[in-house]
Amino acid sequence: MKKILLCAVLTIGLVGCATSPTGRNQLMFFGQQKMAAMGDESFAELKQKTPTDTNSADNRFVECVARAIVSVPSVNEAAKVDSWDIQVFKSDQINAFALPGGNIGVYSGLLPVAKNGAQLAAVIGHEVGHVIAQHPNERMSDQYATQGGLTALSAFLGGGAGGGSSQAIMSALGVGAQVGILLPFSRAQESEADLIGLELMARAGFDPRESVKLWQNMSAASDGQKPNPFLSTHPSNDNRIQALQSHMEQALSLYYAADNHPNCVHP
Repeated sequence: MKKILLCAVLTIGLVGCATSPTGRNQLMFFGQQKMAAMGDESFAELKQKTPTDTNSADNRFVECVARAIVSVPSVNEAAKVDSWDIQVFKSDQINAFALPGGNIGVYSGLLPVAKNGAQLAAVIGHEVGHVIAQHPNERMSDQYATQGGLTALSAFLGGGAGGGSSQAIMSALGVGAQVGILLPFSRAQESEADLIGLELMARAGFDPRESVKLWQNMSAASDGQKPNPFLSTHPSNDNRIQALQSHMEQALSLYYAADNHPNCVHP
């Protein structure tokens, strides 16, 4: 219904309908080449502004894990990538990311939390999963559609020229669109990337059970602060763990069938 309502107010019409790897409906307005170009540009800018981690052990560890993930058959085809640029950034952030175009960034602050190769593989698999599922395209498209829909509705209401009532309506609609449209998609994307990442790490030969331990570590690192389950763009750590455990049997079968089990030494 949300998609129908959005398309009803968009002047650009019904374009870019797609289906995610888990069968979820997606809105896509941007081409793969455009997304890759934006990803490359953003990554280049980040490398200019953020210091890199020069510790050779950190770099070997991240490179070992990331290369194993992106070497899983069909990953490059699914991500529309020929090669991957992998960088370790010197930062206290407990985070990592992947961008269209074949870009992976890992912040050094993640390494004390991801305590072994399998736990880092859970994070990198998750981030690569975002790219495979075209979540950056979907997020931009959702934002574009929401803004376009509200702009069209604002014009229909008179652009706010009719006094405070129209402006108040638009303010309320803006909040409603943000909470009701954009954030649920983001939570769905995060959950989807978790499951894609679980499969990727298992296929790459990393023990998928370590994904649960990773999120337990994340909970400990957050000092017990849990995101609001409705307003957060990320699922709670407990919800993530439950979802991962519900898919663990299948992931373990992929792990046991993997041809290689990388030994990536944590620094």
